[in-house]
Order: sequence, then structure tokens, then C-alpha cells
Amino acid sequence: MKENDNFTTAGTNIDEVKRKNEQSGLSYNEAKAFMAERTRGHGTSAYSDTNIEDVKSKNQNKK
Repeated sequence: MKENDNFTTAGTNIDEVKRKNEQSGLSYNEAKAFMAERTRGHGTSAYSDTNIEDVKSKNQNKK
């Protein structure tokens, strides 16, 4: 393995980026999953633009 194998063409140290990513906390998807598990959807309307009444209406029309 060459010494340059752990660097991008722009000179970014790939191993350093991976190390920092491991220490950075939750990813976006991990944070969404955490909120979903903890709240079960209650009080999360601030994070969604879903029209609840529209969804209810569409669900009733499917029956």
C-alpha cells in the first residue's frame, strides 16, 4: 500500500475524517430514529409538514 492511499486527491486524510465522524454524535437518521422511539410521534408536529386531516381523509377513502 502506498502512503497516499489514505488521502483523497484533494489531500483529505480519509482515516482522520472517519475518526472524527465516529466521535461526532448521532447522524441525522439516528436522531430521527431516536425521536421516533422516544416520542412515538407525540409532539413531533414541529418536525413535519404532513397535513394530518388530509391523511385521515385519504385513509378513510381507501376502505
